[in-house]
Amino acid sequence: MENVLRFEHPEYLYWLLIIPVLVIIYILFRLGQKRRFERFAHIGMREQLVPSYSSRRSTLKFIVFLLIIACSILALANLQSGSKMEEVKREGIDLYIAVDVSNSMNAEDIVPSRLERSKQAINKLISEMRGDRIGVIVFADKAFVQLPITTDYSAARMFLSTINTKLVASQGTAIAEAINLALKSFPDEAHSRAIVIISDGEDHEDDAAVKAAQEAAKQGVRIYTIGMGLPDGAPIPEYNQYGHQTGYRKDGNGNTIITRLDEQMLQKIASAGNGIYVRASNSNVGLSKIYEDISKLDKTEIEAKVFTDYEDQFQWFVGAAIVLLLIEILISSGKKRWEKKFNIFEKKDE
Repeated sequence: MENVLRFEHPEYLYWLLIIPVLVIIYILFRLGQKRRFERFAHIGMREQLVPSYSSRRSTLKFIVFLLIIACSILALANLQSGSKMEEVKREGIDLYIAVDVSNSMNAEDIVPSRLERSKQAINKLISEMRGDRIGVIVFADKAFVQLPITTDYSAARMFLSTINTKLVASQGTAIAEAINLALKSFPDEAHSRAIVIISDGEDHEDDAAVKAAQEAAKQGVRIYTIGMGLPDGAPIPEYNQYGHQTGYRKDGNGNTIITRLDEQMLQKIASAGNGIYVRASNSNVGLSKIYEDISKLDKTEIEAKVFTDYEDQFQWFVGAAIVLLLIEILISSGKKRWEKKFNIFEKKDE
């Protein structure tokens, strides 16, 4: 792995353009100063008329001032040293998690709600993953890829946080479509693959989901299911635009709708997909148990891009700026008596 340097905030480097501007301003100022003096006397008489003046000292002081600005800008840009990105091979599995986002997932028989509890379990799973790739699909009446397969777990958490029941406008539980979409979305080189369906199982597609699971099994993809909800069911909360609950969803006759877990459907899907079914509870969603079983699958060699940690080097530029500032303070535009004695800024006679 090759060591490289980079700036954490390269946009600050544009401020270095101020240095040539200051140089031009300084040159124009010196020329103007010279012209003003020549109105009264010849320039060669400056040292006799103004013995405390030193052009070399002024120039040196200006150069130190420019170096202070440059060091300060480089410190803000924060030079870092480390190792560049390279491709490394890891062993792992490819896992798609399909999350039901139909309105029934807002039911609160699983606290705080079926959907929120699912997201908490997925987030915990992501924290435990090492080398495996994960993707997220959301579905209701339609299925969409929320996050393609990746090893970027930070991105996975970010996308997970955005999942809610408003992502899919039309209602339904298209488990079959979610399975088929996952099959199409796996990378071509993937071998060890699995799909986890998190749903309350209220599917109105007859046996379409079971047939999709059977097709997945033929392709070597295992299907696992997690039942979110309790058999007794619960009403579906309704909320206003401010997020405050206004009541419960009702049918056309004004009766409160009770959404119940359809375990039988989810069990059939898992069986057809050579996986297992787990029913969630308020204490345990069961995703860890499923991941433990998935981890027993043969690992596939996965190429992933990784970075090593970069170390900040800004402190060197801060230190240099402080030293230069002390030097600039010590240098004044007028000559000191002790400097006259040593002739530091004057040419010596040869």
